[in-house]
Amino acid sequence: MEKDRFNDLIKEKLGNINLIIVSNREPTAHEYVGKKIKAVKSVGGLTIALEPILKNLHGTWIAYGGGGADKVVVDSEKKIKLPEGEESYTLKRVFLTKKDLNDYYYGYSNSVLWPLSHTVYVKPVFNSDQFLAYDEVNRKFADSIIEELKERSDKNGISSENIIWLQDYHLAMCAKYLKEYDSELKTSIFWHIPWPNPEIFSICPEKTKLLEGLLSNDLIGFHIIYHCQNFLRSCEWELEAQVNWADYSITYKGHKTKVTPFPISIDAVHLNHIAMSEKVDEIIDETQKNDEIIEPPYEYLAVSVDRLDYTKGIIEKLIAIDKLLERHPELIGKFVFVQFGVLSRVHIEAYKKFNDEIFRLSDDINWKYGTSEWYPIVRYFKQLDLEVYMAYYRLCDVMIATPLHDGMNLVAKEFIMSDTDYKGMLILSRFAGAAKELYDSLLVNPYDSECFAGKIYEGIMMDKEEKKKRVSKMQNIILENDIYDWAYNFLTALYLI
Repeated sequence: MEKDRFNDLIKEKLGNINLIIVSNREPTAHEYVGKKIKAVKSVGGLTIALEPILKNLHGTWIAYGGGGADKVVVDSEKKIKLPEGEESYTLKRVFLTKKDLNDYYYGYSNSVLWPLSHTVYVKPVFNSDQFLAYDEVNRKFADSIIEELKERSDKNGISSENIIWLQDYHLAMCAKYLKEYDSELKTSIFWHIPWPNPEIFSICPEKTKLLEGLLSNDLIGFHIIYHCQNFLRSCEWELEAQVNWADYSITYKGHKTKVTPFPISIDAVHLNHIAMSEKVDEIIDETQKNDEIIEPPYEYLAVSVDRLDYTKGIIEKLIAIDKLLERHPELIGKFVFVQFGVLSRVHIEAYKKFNDEIFRLSDDINWKYGTSEWYPIVRYFKQLDLEVYMAYYRLCDVMIATPLHDGMNLVAKEFIMSDTDYKGMLILSRFAGAAKELYDSLLVNPYDSECFAGKIYEGIMMDKEEKKKRVSKMQNIILENDIYDWAYNFLTALYLI
């Protein structure tokens, strides 16, 4: 959907609602740069999709304020108007203590719900005290929403319809407290990560409370139908709930919840234009003359861009590359794999061990195959500008996006829309939600290192015309269901409930 069409539809169909979007991550943080304060905008797809809606509807985004200068710039009600210079929507911040953050975010959210939802065999660390903190922070978010609802009602007298859209696994309990305040509120949540099968979910000590919290929503969205089915089965197993498989709804304690797949996407047209921009062309030219990131020479380039998370299959990629070089020694001195990444959740022990293993294994492979002038594995663990990533997307022969389990994987879609020269081929995990749409990629089981290595070789050697045919098909699929379609489809489905 074109952005202008999206904006027109939002005004036409939803112009009479009061929209409140709620997430853990804020769309813009304020940080000190020397003595000055700088607004730092989130680069995530969520901000790209949701900011235009809030601008058009003059809505409110409620989020955790984690920026160093966040408290300084807000008013007495913890609010600030955004974007700077336009001031078309309100950001309201929820401030948390260090203990809140440790127990709610690093604790229950990312040491329980994250590994529980991703089938990657990392054991969740259950802690009842951390669940209490998680629940309490969810109540804080709910209280902030209720404050906003009361203020709007006081200002407007007769209020427009209030619609609450919660984002992700950090806020599973929030709707429960909103419905206790007003049972007629329209509340929804989009769950951005997978939902596990009922056998896995059943080990969670707080499973009943989590399901009851989620079923307080009127609409729950997942990326793909399989995650919807897992959720419905979990409700059948754990609750005396009426599950209607005909319309994917659950009735529990007299309240009906719809469960629907909404595959998230990217701003496809915008990213495609950036990929073809003069700036990216200039970066490519400079990189080909003097590459400051990839030191060893190469004829064939493989690239991955991941947050350094144990769900992303980085270890499995390294093992597959070891197999590739073992089976095809003619690639030694010619093939380089660069893993771009950003450190993540280093406070959690599982992440520390994972990072250590990446360094150990990549060093071993470089020692095994490297020469005095060349080595196969390059690690680059710093944040780069989007245009730099896009330059490497256009330069590479294969892009490897092979998570062990992923709700969607937007990097795969970003690569396809950036592959304007049709030089590269996408190697994609069967266990990423994106595999349901991007079936013309080379699909792999990342645990099968022999097959994985074979697909890397196939991608490198694939004829350019074959790459162009496959990539063009995938580009059309993404263009037909971009980030604006996702946001519009979700909100209209909620509005019509």
